Amino acid sequence: MSYPGYPPQSGGYPPQGGGYPPQPGAYPPQAGGYPPAAGGYPPQGGGYPPQAGGYPPAAGGYPPAPGGYPQAPGGYPPQAGGYPAPGGGYPPQAGGYPPQPGAGGYPSMPPQAGGWGAAPGGYGVPGGAPQGYPGGPAPGQPMPSYPGAPATNPSMPGYGGGVPANPQAPAFNKGFRGTIKDFPGADPLRDVEVLRKAMKGFGTDENAIIELLGNRSNKQRVPMVTAYKTTYGKDLINDLKSELTGNFENLVIAMMKKPAHYDAYELREAIKGAGTDEACLIEILSSRSNAEILEINQIYKAEYGKKLEDAISSDTSGHFRRLLISLCQGNRDERETVDISLAKQDAQKLYTAGENKVGTDESQFNAILCARSKPHLRAVFQEYQHMSGREIEKSICREMSGNLEDGMVAVVRCIKNTPAYFAERLYNAMTGAGTKDRTLIRIMVSRSEVDMLDIRQEYLKKYGKSLYTHISGDTSGDYKKLLLKLCGGND
Repeated sequence: MSYPGYPPQSGGYPPQGGGYPPQPGAYPPQAGGYPPAAGGYPPQGGGYPPQAGGYPPAAGGYPPAPGGYPQAPGGYPPQAGGYPAPGGGYPPQAGGYPPQPGAGGYPSMPPQAGGWGAAPGGYGVPGGAPQGYPGGPAPGQPMPSYPGAPATNPSMPGYGGGVPANPQAPAFNKGFRGTIKDFPGADPLRDVEVLRKAMKGFGTDENAIIELLGNRSNKQRVPMVTAYKTTYGKDLINDLKSELTGNFENLVIAMMKKPAHYDAYELREAIKGAGTDEACLIEILSSRSNAEILEINQIYKAEYGKKLEDAISSDTSGHFRRLLISLCQGNRDERETVDISLAKQDAQKLYTAGENKVGTDESQFNAILCARSKPHLRAVFQEYQHMSGREIEKSICREMSGNLEDGMVAVVRCIKNTPAYFAERLYNAMTGAGTKDRTLIRIMVSRSEVDMLDIRQEYLKKYGKSLYTHISGDTSGDYKKLLLKLCGGND
């Protein structure tokens, strides 16, 4: 079943306080209009004031070309008919493009389906309303002559020392990269009727369950639990467990949990009982954001009566325990900017703590890998390779062993390229004797609304066959059908 884009909403895009009211004539703002954003360009008659050297460089932005953007009379480059203003676009205004709120004052682009400006979990403009740039001009309008990339020889490099601004970061498309989206007009009360009918009477209609759950986002699936109890006075999870079996049951139940509840449950399962699933602990704690980890901590304590840190501490030991405890604090620096001089210093510290001494200072590795931001660490890993002639993972393998080695390498790989890390985890789960179904289910469910499209790309590039094909050959029945729904298609 295909699922169209974001559901249309009555009245179109909800009005927001402070939005742009149409104004005849040129900017500056009038009474009631949009106030100039802090850090933005001051409104002046005739467009942007020319500046020596072009736009001031912003952190992470394009390096300014010599002379900056060409200064056209009247502000932004003139176009026939002005800036295209289809439904949802900006009206043409004399005097140039109006400043909009955005980092550094740079004008924000209108939100597009899957593009910059889409809200987390959103899928572009309601009702598929056509937009202005970058989606293209309205019918009958000429293509806008938007300035291209910076000049061949920019006046200033965007990143110190000639290092790329986002070292070793995968060149993935931006915007929503999941495979499961909100289904237009979904209603939990109607959805639970479908589930009830599928489970009622003799036998179970598994296909109806697959079609429903495989076409609902997590925020549309979770309310079904309350809606089911409200409508039928029964527990949906218990009914599903009584009707389904095996890995198909486990997959369905996993899909009905909120992400943080599911992560807390998986961490609990990885710790309790005989043996510990160290790879699961590292996978979750190294790939979640600070906010997600803090929420997991709260839920773990509420659900299991024990702090996650205490559970980890009692089940692990040594430097591996310290690595996990550091990660579960949810206190990593999350700034996007990179200081290349600090990255070089950190690379030198890692080299001094490992390859360049007898023995290994594991604490130094722990301090840098668990506290620094991910963009910063990508720069550190690149500087380390320049300095030592060896990738950081290989140095870790030479210097450490056992769970600590596995944990440190996993953290590095997850930071370097998260989709590639999950592609490798999926491959290992389906290769060899038997299938690690718990790992397969956890990754397919938890990444289906995050970066599954990117994981599929990495999988095909690294292993020469699609994730869809591998799942098809390694699983069967209703379990396979629902996994393939989460996969989202073949490559």
